[in-house]
Amino acid sequence: MEVWANRLDREFYRYQKEYEEKAVEVLRSGWYVLGKEVEAFEKEFAGYTGAAHCVGLASGLDALWLAFRALQIGSGDEVIVQANSYIACVMGITINGATPVFVEPDAFYQIDPERIEPLITERTKAVLVVHLYGQSARMDRIVEICRKHKLRLVEDCAQAHGAEFGGKQVGTFGDIGCFSFYPSKNLGAYGDGGAVITDNGELADKIRILRNYGSEKKYHNQVVGANSRLDELQAGLLRVKLGHLNEINREHQEIAEHYTRGIVNPRIQKPQTARGATSVWHQYVVRCAERDRLKAYLEAQGVKTEIHYPIPPHLSEAYRELGHHKGEFPITERLAEEVLSLPMYNGLTKEEQQYVIEAVNRYEE
Repeated sequence: MEVWANRLDREFYRYQKEYEEKAVEVLRSGWYVLGKEVEAFEKEFAGYTGAAHCVGLASGLDALWLAFRALQIGSGDEVIVQANSYIACVMGITINGATPVFVEPDAFYQIDPERIEPLITERTKAVLVVHLYGQSARMDRIVEICRKHKLRLVEDCAQAHGAEFGGKQVGTFGDIGCFSFYPSKNLGAYGDGGAVITDNGELADKIRILRNYGSEKKYHNQVVGANSRLDELQAGLLRVKLGHLNEINREHQEIAEHYTRGIVNPRIQKPQTARGATSVWHQYVVRCAERDRLKAYLEAQGVKTEIHYPIPPHLSEAYRELGHHKGEFPITERLAEEVLSLPMYNGLTKEEQQYVIEAVNRYEE
């Protein structure tokens, strides 16, 4: 048997008729940019998350850098962000000229709230929380810290559509929540896409202007903006998938529960969920001291896996000028050497799940 690390076709075929009908509807409409589908998706996604406003954008990275641009965080400012995040999170900060200040993660792979406060300086303007692998960070303590120090709070929810902390959806705790709709996400489009949510109407209006060349009215450009518009076709397809998102997330949770019950190999460390937090299990990430050997073994058994992420941002070539060195963030660096994502996608059959579990349990050093 061969089990892919991820595949998108099975979820498509499950709702194929709805997707195809919506695609044809949009194509026949004759309107393809910033039309009724984007407006409807923005309203529906805001309603789903509990936010007052949603602004559709071209990608998750655009959501991040436009969020910090709207918050006027730039050169000379510092933003605290977890060191084990994807590099796009850091790019959202540095594109605006601000400096990322890295902090180690907790036992749940999320930003460690207890490590934030010692890093705050007079230059600190915001905290960027990344809800990694689909689990909410511990938002109660983080919100408390941001309020105490009058810091902006931005949430990267690219992997956590529908995840909650204390019954409240991620993306609604801070000033702005940023989302990616890359095809592999739980709420994925059929191409690139992104969005921000916020309860602040002024921030929402700023980002609407920034996404469209800095213009609120055609040819009347107020600022230097970007071309970052969620297109009508993607918005329409996202509306279809949003209607099934709770079902999609439940399936991920059921697969994760099966893995957690079934994997008993003592060499494999299974993921945990923090008290008060939920996970939509965008990824099911295990740890193994001999990760590369495990990956090769599973590959030989027909089980494909992924590594999220092998190079921490502080050690990447792109951020050499920040002056960080190996050993500076030992928890993050150890995770980069040990984490492995098992197959996780909608349509992963019980037979395939069991095959993965048995292959992992058979692994010996």
